[in-house]
Amino acid sequence: MAAALEPWQTAAPRRRRRSAPRPSRGREAAAPDPEADPEADCGVVLLRIREARKDLLLSDFWSLALDTSAVTPGSTPGETPVPGTCRWKCVCYGIGNFATCVTARHQLTFLLLFLEKCRIPRRHCWVYDPLFSQLEIAVLNSLGVTVLSENELREDRSCSHRSSPCLPAPQEGCRSVGGEPTVFYMPHCGTALYNNLLWSNWSVDALAKMLIIGNSFRGLEERLLARILQKNYPYIAKILKALEELELPETSQYADVFNDTSVHWFPVQKLQQLPTDTWAFREEPDYQDCEDLEIIRNQTRDPSATDWNSR
Repeated sequence: MAAALEPWQTAAPRRRRRSAPRPSRGREAAAPDPEADPEADCGVVLLRIREARKDLLLSDFWSLALDTSAVTPGSTPGETPVPGTCRWKCVCYGIGNFATCVTARHQLTFLLLFLEKCRIPRRHCWVYDPLFSQLEIAVLNSLGVTVLSENELREDRSCSHRSSPCLPAPQEGCRSVGGEPTVFYMPHCGTALYNNLLWSNWSVDALAKMLIIGNSFRGLEERLLARILQKNYPYIAKILKALEELELPETSQYADVFNDTSVHWFPVQKLQQLPTDTWAFREEPDYQDCEDLEIIRNQTRDPSATDWNSR
């Protein structure tokens, strides 16, 4: 299977819609599926995923999402990567309880179709959500993706940039691209998670290899006061000038599934135009004074799940 990513297509940009942010899936116990069976086994859940796949493939949303403007990490719209030049990865946070929640199931289905469209092998996709049940972990394993055992910390455990090496381990969601282009699929996650992700990849080289599908950064800029954004989420605030963003299409069928969701990438040219002191700022995010923090701290490890570094 080819390791290079085919151009990701998304609808042409249009006038910004102002929609309320969705709650973090890490905090939200999503509304249950009316047809949910508490005794459902893997076969039942997989059948529901297949049905969701058929619906999504036939929807206006999917056809519109594949309509225009190719986007890949480290490139500009319209460019096509050369096959075999790099190994692509995908990391997914915050899908939620897809066995019982229709919204979560549709978001998972989109992820699986995205992997197929972009020719990213499922074994190169890592997923995590603290809400996953044992049934959902079993389903994900059967689908061939890798389930992470916990919210990820920075790989650099020395944390030499931190103000105090004696502080507890840093925030969750801190996955470094590790020099390899990576798509982060994070629908409706908490703002802190996006901020952590940027902090963990705070360099021109790393950010240029990253593509984020998740809550609109421009929407955050519109909804939050500038001083709040700069104080609580400084990495999001600092990257806005180097950001390219395209909204996913808005359709009535999936209004609650992909609302306020965009594709984000960071062209090298724009990153290099940022002031040099932008990259000198490497302080670890501190959310002690942040209200409505939407991340979940690490709990006990799940032995049935797999670490990223074990593969």
